[in-house]
Amino acid sequence: MQDIKLRPATLDDLEALEEFEQGVIQFERPFAPQLKPDTIHYYAIEDLIENDNASFVVAEVDGELIASGYALIQNAKPTKKERQHAYLGFMYVVPEYRGKGVNGKIVQYLIDWAKENKLSEIVLEVYAENQSALKAYKKSGFQPDLLKMRLNTND
Repeated sequence: MQDIKLRPATLDDLEALEEFEQGVIQFERPFAPQLKPDTIHYYAIEDLIENDNASFVVAEVDGELIASGYALIQNAKPTKKERQHAYLGFMYVVPEYRGKGVNGKIVQYLIDWAKENKLSEIVLEVYAENQSALKAYKKSGFQPDLLKMRLNTND
């Protein structure tokens, strides 16, 4: 496999990251029928890149971006032991590189960043029906926690 390089995202990556964002949304639409059908945005990408309390990482091969993810320091709920945790998001790998361990490299990079920032808890959200993502995150050591449930009375 080609050499995969991880590096911090920059504003020069913005165009590719905006495409990745739409890729994430398109991939998740089958799991989220409540999403609006038109173009939507999940992330304030520029803010995440420039945020001192975040690590936004991209993977590239031969100068081409192939994946992304971020960790953001968030305040925990007052009932939690730890005052803060790292929240992972924007986990995306272009289709031709899926299943090749790229997401695992990004997750490990972000776990290491969280540890460097003295954060012992790392959380993320994944749709319950997204079996490929669940498998990937379990492989990295994540375990299911609280399951959010939804009822749509229009169905």
